[in-house]
Amino acid sequence: MSDILVHTEAGVTTLTFNRVDKKNSITSRMYAALADALDAARDDAAVRCVLIQGDATIFSAGNDIGDFLNQPPSTQESPVFRFLRGIAAFPKPVVAAVCGPAVGIGTTLLFHCDLVYAGDNAAFSMPFVNLGLCPEAASSLLVPQMFGYHRAAEALLLGEPFMAEAALEVGLVNRVLPPTECNAYAQQQARKLAAKPLSALIETKRLLKKTQSAAVVERMDEEGASFGRMLREPAAREAFTAFMEKRRPDFSKV
Repeated sequence: MSDILVHTEAGVTTLTFNRVDKKNSITSRMYAALADALDAARDDAAVRCVLIQGDATIFSAGNDIGDFLNQPPSTQESPVFRFLRGIAAFPKPVVAAVCGPAVGIGTTLLFHCDLVYAGDNAAFSMPFVNLGLCPEAASSLLVPQMFGYHRAAEALLLGEPFMAEAALEVGLVNRVLPPTECNAYAQQQARKLAAKPLSALIETKRLLKKTQSAAVVERMDEEGASFGRMLREPAAREAFTAFMEKRRPDFSKV
């Protein structure tokens, strides 16, 4: 589909968010396309690395709210959960290039990537609480592990953006670059990985993730159950109604 571009060359499958006019907000069809592309890359022996990128001005604004409200994830087979399980369990290296805002899942998907490069205009945020919801993508487990508890609490309870240099400091990104250079640099790094023996890449990644892989799946399932329940509760309804009506939400009675 045109909103997700899939291109494979020199052992690298590049997945590009291509909905810049909508701030690369992700629809259910886009999640399905991403999940299908990851499945294909996993099973293709010629693919040794996946690169996920957006535009120099925007990575992703997270879920497309209108589409999300019309087609909320209702089962574990919903496209968003297929994508999250796919990227969490993906056996080959995953590289990301992030420029501009990376909101919600635009940030949490990065915790399942192996290398992350950011433009100096990158702004990361996980505003789930502000929408009356809880974290997803096992971020309630992975963010404290990476950031430390207090910084994780600040990021997840306040939901405010933090910039590329702060992301570099806590280890979320490997390097900060000018936005016009970020995608090309990430592609260069992905091709370096693709030139290495696939068996060694897969085994090294498996060993790196071994101590937490089961815990990630368990936490992702727990978050998903809570997320689905909270989506039907008054706080989320008020948050999404306020968003659609372009006003500040009033949580004083929820």
